[in-house]
Amino acid sequence: MSSHAGHGHHDAPAPATPVHAHAHAHAHGPGGDPATDIDWDVLGPLLEQEAELNAAQYEEAARWIAALPTAPKVRRVLDVGSGPGVVSCLLAEVFPEAEVVAVDATPALLERAKNRARRLGVIDRFQTLEAELPEGFSRLGEADLIWAGNSLHHLGDQRAALAGFAGLLRPGGTVALVEGGLPTRRLPRDIGIGQPGLEARMGAAAATRFEHMRSELPGAKRETEDWGALFTAVGLVPQGTRSFLLDLPAPLSRPARDHVVASITREREVLGELLTAEDSAVLDRLLDPEDREGLHHRPDVHLLTARTVHLGRRDTT
Repeated sequence: MSSHAGHGHHDAPAPATPVHAHAHAHAHGPGGDPATDIDWDVLGPLLEQEAELNAAQYEEAARWIAALPTAPKVRRVLDVGSGPGVVSCLLAEVFPEAEVVAVDATPALLERAKNRARRLGVIDRFQTLEAELPEGFSRLGEADLIWAGNSLHHLGDQRAALAGFAGLLRPGGTVALVEGGLPTRRLPRDIGIGQPGLEARMGAAAATRFEHMRSELPGAKRETEDWGALFTAVGLVPQGTRSFLLDLPAPLSRPARDHVVASITREREVLGELLTAEDSAVLDRLLDPEDREGLHHRPDVHLLTARTVHLGRRDTT
């Protein structure tokens, strides 16, 4: 399991934006080898940039957790599917007495996480752990807070994985699942070229790809996405659900616009044959830096999404 969300990886499922939360699962075609198909020198900075754009959402979520009346004293945090460590470092800042462990299956992203922790001055309380779940559960150690940012759905048996998280919690500890939310929107419904509803169709294609990814996971089991019920099923007490909004209206700043261009470029590659010829042609125009109707020049490009966090707590008894 390696979500590489950078948290987002990971947006989601938010199928309309597969790159930010599902890079590991969606960056290669059916039968492709993720270890060889992904260029982390390209994707790593993209994941890091997206997580930085979403930093305010994640900080608000972390401070919500810290302020709960039932919040435990957080001494050790596991960021599962940490990607390049943007959220890991944020958690280290929000919980200044805690050791934070960034857990991921990709060494290149863990190196980015470690370098980030060093730059931000939290390296003395920061560790990285290369682990593939569920096999690596026994190596994670106990924790007061487990942050799983769009990573649970990368495990075939989500109920068993959540039970594994629950088993790592100290009394009073919390699991924070970032799952669900809303598809990202970056363009109006009608952009003046092609058929209206381009992003909605891209979302439908990404949802198809997501289901294919889920079906190919080892031990894949279908699970109703009632996270509160799943918490209860594994012995945790639901502690609430909140969604956090990212709303960057047009006109976008240059870094945000560059991210939109990079993310849609990646989606164009990932969705490939799932798109119609007409939509593919429209995307080619949108990605052409010389086209005045393209993303580089359009005044209506924006960035709007919501991420949902679900909390489950281990009883103190």
